[in-house]
Amino acid sequence: MEFEITGKIAEVYQIIKVNERFRKREFVIEHKESGSGQPYVDFIKFQLTQDKCDIIDESWLRHDVTVTFNIKGNRWEKNGMVNYITNLNALTVTKGIAATPDGTKQVRNVTLEDSPSPSPDLDDLPF
Repeated sequence: MEFEITGKIAEVYQIIKVNERFRKREFVIEHKESGSGQPYVDFIKFQLTQDKCDIIDESWLRHDVTVTFNIKGNRWEKNGMVNYITNLNALTVTKGIAATPDGTKQVRNVTLEDSPSPSPDLDDLPF
């Protein structure tokens, strides 16, 4: 089952090479929501694995994104102690969020056309 959430990239960690065949990169989004009339912020950590590690890098910091993800869980046992690990595995990360007229959010792909026009003051630079 896939889930989707929107937020702002708060942290992007370096790629970790776990072994010769597995690598991962973790990142955190800041997700704002208002429940019971009170706004609150969650910081949610996701992981990208294998080739998906290259989807984002540090240049994505503070950008609004939509993350499509699934939830994976594992049972881990060592020295008679059992522990359970849950991971939020990001499948896609898309920059840009736009609100539609009815107030819902939708993914908006950022393009060069979205960049502001150069200021006329920049035309008189000496170089």
